[in-house]
Order: sequence, then structure tokens, then C-alpha cells
Amino acid sequence: MSLSNIMAKILLIDTSTEVCLVALSENNQVIASRIDTNGQNHSKLIGTFVQEVLQEVGFTAHQLDAVALSAGPGSYTGLRIGTSFVKGLCFGANIKVITLPTLQVLAQEALLQNTNIESNAHLCPMIDARRMEVYTAVYTTTLQEKAAAWPEIVSETSFQTYLNQPTYFFGNGSDKCATTIVHPNAHFIPGIQPSATAMMLLAEKAYLHQQFADTAYFEPFYLKEFMATLPKNKIF
Repeated sequence: MSLSNIMAKILLIDTSTEVCLVALSENNQVIASRIDTNGQNHSKLIGTFVQEVLQEVGFTAHQLDAVALSAGPGSYTGLRIGTSFVKGLCFGANIKVITLPTLQVLAQEALLQNTNIESNAHLCPMIDARRMEVYTAVYTTTLQEKAAAWPEIVSETSFQTYLNQPTYFFGNGSDKCATTIVHPNAHFIPGIQPSATAMMLLAEKAYLHQQFADTAYFEPFYLKEFMATLPKNKIF
């Protein structure tokens, strides 16, 4: 079976960054979508967005073949919200779960928006962590993983191993790195964020190969443990 033959109805959900995205795909097409880019609204919007996209095309949750979740790394709170919602939905309607690496979703989107990227280039998605830290990984232009996701405190020497070839940086953590990573082979692509089409392409490939997560036991890919901080004026 090829991707062109996949007729599955797949609900696509991403709450891993400031973007709250819900979409529905069928037969290699996104047939309904909702997106909010303001951040901090995921818990309020996700249920409404799911209800709206299902109603738009006249489907019920029980008609879905799978739910694909962008599973991190990213915002700890956003990932928890998305994971909790997907588990509840999929348990209730007995739907399969597909988990997608958020960094790979960003890499797919970069390729969709930039068809002139050299075939030997490195793709380096970046998700903002804090200060000069990002969550990142390195992919080829065929989305093969050259370096697994890791947290990087960006400095002038970061990514030197990969800059012997054209390397494209993008995602919401890349803007703050543009004046630090200075090299003729370093290129920055603005405006790349998770999209329904990028998620659909990866989700359909996972569905084709029957790559499903265990609904009961899968967890988001936090990459780093959540670090809670106390107010400075906290009195014990």
C-alpha cells in the first residue's frame, strides 16, 4: 500500500509550542483545520477545535481511524494538555494513537515551504527553551535523523560539526540564534511552525507502517524534566 492509497481519517493535534493546531485529514488531504498562534490558550481551545473540525465534515469521533499527536519536545504544559486530551478521546472511542516528533514536524514543514533546499543540506529545527537554550535535532532532506533531539545552549561553536554543509535553522527558537551562529553555510528560515499538512504527511506514513503508540502508557517527549521555580519572595 502506498501513501496515495491511504483512506484513513486521521485527527491531527499539536499543542507542543505556542501553536494550538487541530485538523482532520483523509485520503492525502487536510479537509478541516483550526489553528491559534497566541499561546496560553491550549486548554480552552483544544476541545472546541476538535468538535468544530468533526462537525464541519460530519464525522463523529468513532469514525476516526487514528489520532496523531505532536508529542514533543516542547512546552511542558502544552504537551501535558495535548497528551491528556488525546488519551481521553482515544480511550473513549477506541482509536489508535500516532505520536510524531515535533522537531520532525517542523523539518517537514521547512521542506514544504522551501523546495530549493540543497539535497545534501542539514535541517536543524529549534524549539525555544529559555535564554539561549533550544531543543533541537538534525535531519537530512529525506527526514532521516542525523542527530537525535537534545537541549543545546547555543554559542558561537554550536553545530560546527554540521556546518561543513548547508545547514538550515528554523522554528521558534531559531531567531535568537541568528546573530550567534555565524557561518557561510548557516541559513535561517523565518516563520516555520507546525502545520496540518506537515503532520498529515508524517501521520499517514506512520499509519501505513502501523506505527501506533500504546494509548495507556505513552508519554510526551519532554527531553528535560520540568523545573518548577519558587517566587523570590517566598517565605518559608
